[in-house]
Amino acid sequence: MVAKNKQTPVAETVNEKIKALYKLQCIDNEIIKIETLRGELPLEVQDLEDEIAGLETRLNKIKEEIKELENEVSDKKNEIISAQTLIKKYEEQQMNVRNNREFRSIAKEVEYQELEVELREKLIRELTGRIKQNQEAYERTEAVHNERKADLEHKRPELDSIIAETKIEEDRLLNSRESVKKLIEERLYNAYTRIQNNAKNRLAVVTFDRESCGGCFNAIPPQRMVDIRQYKKIIDCEYCGRILIDPETAEEVASEL
Repeated sequence: MVAKNKQTPVAETVNEKIKALYKLQCIDNEIIKIETLRGELPLEVQDLEDEIAGLETRLNKIKEEIKELENEVSDKKNEIISAQTLIKKYEEQQMNVRNNREFRSIAKEVEYQELEVELREKLIRELTGRIKQNQEAYERTEAVHNERKADLEHKRPELDSIIAETKIEEDRLLNSRESVKKLIEERLYNAYTRIQNNAKNRLAVVTFDRESCGGCFNAIPPQRMVDIRQYKKIIDCEYCGRILIDPETAEEVASEL
């Protein structure tokens, strides 16, 4: 008979719920400290990686355009050679014509091929100009690419070092967070997440100190503080909406971590 996985019991009493929420807040505070230690580095590294990838795509595209233009120049040069070969052939034929009509007919062919040569030479000049523009664009893009790559080579080891230093502690905190999360009913956890996301300091559960909310520092009426300590229901700050816990209970929870 296969044993069933035991599920972590969800906190039932208000006191248990408040303690679980504050424990979650304490764990999140430690995770936030690690994120603060890393600062903007993760975003900076990601931005640099994205920019470098975009620049590399641009460089490859310019290289392809240059190659296509060079192939066109090569084709036009071959067409000029073909036209010059025909001109030489027609000029030789002119030496052996039998009448003026044949001479004029061949002269027209020579003139046509000479125009073709002029046209191809003009196209080659235009294509060469475009090649030069692309080469200059490539050099500018390559310079930016090398600069960004140097920045990344400086920042990535710094970020890797910080991550390595904090990984064990972060993994422990994340595992603890997942365990505590299982104690909290989904509706309450969603409310906690919503409050946390709306708070600049990411505090969803706070104590009151000197009769003031620990989140927004607005005064809490005496009766409301009494209600908080009785744990008959979850009490939030009427100004900022943060969940309130009395300092004694908060200290008890913190000592267990």
